[in-house]
Amino acid sequence: MAGDAGLNERAVSAPARAGSVQLLLRLEGLAVAAVTLALYARTGANWWLFAALWLAPDLSMLGYLAGSCRGARVYNAFHSYVGPLVLALCALLLQAHAVMPAALVWANHIGVDRLLGYGLKYGEGFGWTHLGRVGRQREAGATS
Repeated sequence: MAGDAGLNERAVSAPARAGSVQLLLRLEGLAVAAVTLALYARTGANWWLFAALWLAPDLSMLGYLAGSCRGARVYNAFHSYVGPLVLALCALLLQAHAVMPAALVWANHIGVDRLLGYGLKYGEGFGWTHLGRVGRQREAGATS
């Protein structure tokens, strides 16, 4: 386990590289956002539902009230593609067609987040993500 801690420290302390990997991850987010938006339109679901559900995954930020490490775990659980994929598969397998729009909105939210540079969080703080530092932390890191 000690090796894992060292690996985590290096990953978090390493400067974010604004290169092809980060661009590829953002383009991936764009692709997911575009595809889920097109699929949502095909479901015939109400666009008010889309708007109402779109920010729901961000309620996971409340996990940060329990501390940085726990907050990152809760946030990541709701900002990983695993959740909406499982929900979509359940909707298909159980023929619960009313559930599919929620899965698509959830995946769309994640895609847009990734497009904008909001990645999965590290336990060191909300600004530490797999896509680099965000917000004021990014500005502070650029000047130091």
